Amino acid sequence: MGIIITAFERSPDGGKGLARDTRVRWALEEVEQPYKVRFVSFQAMKEPAHLAVHPFGQIPTYEEGELTLFETGAIVLHIATRFGGLLPDVEHARARAITWMFAALNTIEPPILDLTTARIHEGDKPWRDERLPLVADRVRARLTQLSPRLADAEWLDGAFSAGDLMMVSVLLRLRASGILDEYPGLADYVARGEARPAYQRAFAAQLAVNRAQAVAG
Repeated sequence: MGIIITAFERSPDGGKGLARDTRVRWALEEVEQPYKVRFVSFQAMKEPAHLAVHPFGQIPTYEEGELTLFETGAIVLHIATRFGGLLPDVEHARARAITWMFAALNTIEPPILDLTTARIHEGDKPWRDERLPLVADRVRARLTQLSPRLADAEWLDGAFSAGDLMMVSVLLRLRASGILDEYPGLADYVARGEARPAYQRAFAAQLAVNRAQAVAG
C-alpha cells in the first residue's frame, strides 16, 4: 500500500504553508515518495474514525500499510530513516541532524507558538498588551542563540537535512510578526529552505487545495 497523510479540508492559514501537513509533504517530496492525502474537516477531526489514528484530534497523520503515525517530528523522522536522503550516512552527523529536529520542536517552536497565541487568540484579553512584549522577547532570546550557528553556514550542520526541514518550518511561523526580519541570517536561511524545489512542490500542493476550497465556497 502507498502512503496516505491527512490534512485540513480547509486550512486555517489559507494555504500559506503553516499547517503542519506541509512539513510532511515537504519531507516526502525531498525523498521523492508519492503520497495521497485524505482531507478532514474540523468536525471530522473530533470523530472516532480520526481519533483512532490521532488521539488528540489533529493533523497530520501518516499511514503506510499497517503503520500509523501522528506528530510531525515522528513522521518526518520515520520518512528520513525509511527512505534516506534527509539524514547523513555518517553516524555522528546523523545523530546531530536528529538533535536539530528536536531542537526545532522543543526549544525554538514553543515560544513561537506562545507568540501566535498572544497575537491572535488572546487579542481581546486585558493582559494581552503586557504579555505580548514578554513573549516576543523570549522568541528573540532563542533566535539570538540560534543565529550564530548560521553566520557562515548554509545549513545547520553540513548538507541540508531533516533538522533544517523542521527548523525552517518552525521559523516560517514568525514571518507575520516581523521578528524574523530582525535576524537577516535566519531570514536568508528560511528563504533558502523555501527555494528548494521539494518545498515549492509541497507548498503548491497545499495552496491548490485551499484555492479550490475558496472557489467552491
